[in-house]
Amino acid sequence: MEFNVKHGALETIKCGCLVVAVNEGKTLSGPAADLDKVCGGQLSAALKNGDLSGKSGSSLMLFALPGVAAQRVLLLGSGKEEALSDRAWRKLVQQALTAVKAGPATDAVFALNASGVKNRTTAEQTRLLVEACYDNLYGFDQFKSKKADKPKLKKLSLWAADKADADALKQAIAEGTAISDGMSLTRDLGNLPGNVCTPTYLANQAKALAKAHKGLEVEVLDEKAMKALGMGALLAVSAGSAEPAKLIRISYNGGKAKDKPHVLVGKGITFDTGGISIKPAATMDEMKYDMCGAATVLGVVKAVASLQLPINLVGLIASAENMPSGTATRPGDIVTSMSGQTIEILNTDAEGRLVLCDALTYAERFKPASVIDIATLTGACIVALGSNASGLMGNNDELIAQLLDAGTRAGDRAWQLPLFEEYQEQLDSPFADMANIGGPKAGTITAGCFLSRYAKAYPWAHLDIAGTAWISGGKDKGATGRPVPLLMQYLLSQAGA
Repeated sequence: MEFNVKHGALETIKCGCLVVAVNEGKTLSGPAADLDKVCGGQLSAALKNGDLSGKSGSSLMLFALPGVAAQRVLLLGSGKEEALSDRAWRKLVQQALTAVKAGPATDAVFALNASGVKNRTTAEQTRLLVEACYDNLYGFDQFKSKKADKPKLKKLSLWAADKADADALKQAIAEGTAISDGMSLTRDLGNLPGNVCTPTYLANQAKALAKAHKGLEVEVLDEKAMKALGMGALLAVSAGSAEPAKLIRISYNGGKAKDKPHVLVGKGITFDTGGISIKPAATMDEMKYDMCGAATVLGVVKAVASLQLPINLVGLIASAENMPSGTATRPGDIVTSMSGQTIEILNTDAEGRLVLCDALTYAERFKPASVIDIATLTGACIVALGSNASGLMGNNDELIAQLLDAGTRAGDRAWQLPLFEEYQEQLDSPFADMANIGGPKAGTITAGCFLSRYAKAYPWAHLDIAGTAWISGGKDKGATGRPVPLLMQYLLSQAGA
């Protein structure tokens, strides 16, 4: 989809379809009122006669309006006479795009900003609009014999009241497009089956990304290199699989050489059977999504490189496949992590924290400004927060506050959970420095407590995306691309954008 900006009098803009919003009020306002004057009151007549209620979800297509250059005008109900919430705005945009795609128009102009969005600038509204459009357009049919029909709509323009607004809208479109492209990469990788998306495949995707974008550099550590570094925790996870583990570093150097990098660490379990502590068969197919943290890292790196942000960024992906076999790690085994701390593995299905803890130790060498790990870590997070907010924990109040704010601004929210010292006691082991699980209570928090023991050298935050990274079950099953928007908003803020 090609996005651009058009400004000037709406009635003079030639396009296949012009889309304007109409609320439930008895009088038209904004772009709809302007068009109504030009076409002799046909819009207000349609409203008065009951052809359009203005309620959310209602719509009316009008053709060849006198005095209007657009071939057709789509009126969309936006609900009550008040500013829209982010959620209502996204729904309005997606309704508009769905209606236009169903027709013959190859280009359209959206003038939907009459009501406005609560606590949003025009640029922020625009970025949300672009992201909502890309979400509506996304599809994954790589493995289907018959591909989905491509929409006739090729070009979408956003209307600016005057030229002064155009530059801000263009920048918002650029940001929204970069974020959406990053989300699409994250979704594509997440939706791939485990027999395709292996640790080696992820490493190759990182290399391909580096070739396609300026300022990216990739290094891939194999199991021999990880063993030399003492990454006993990470290698314990891959021990039962024929697929070798990989530690992937992808770096973006857009800032000054002296600037400390921000580090993103992604959990990349390309398929999780649970190992010897094997999972139930029901919905185990969805464990291909256990690498969505890794996919998020690659999606964010792509977006940052596309925008050429003036920051330094390091993406670390700890990738392995967790399988049961004669060589697999057993419950009760004790391993030594790269940090030198020993771990009693009571449950081999608590493997994400094992690959992450070695990656967090490895992150120290970059002397980071911040470290954020992203992981589909615990089912307990879904119990606590459902699928609307990611779980957030960390050791630095300023970083936590920045991420919470970024989530709100991006419409990709997180919620902070505590890391009180009392929870640490649940990880006590009589045989090693710690156990890898803390019992049935506060499972998300004790997982965060485990990771916190490896992240003492820098400001650190942990995002548990088990509930937000994919939609489970049914015809809508699939990766969501979250939390790419949250992390991109954080990095945009760090870059001063």
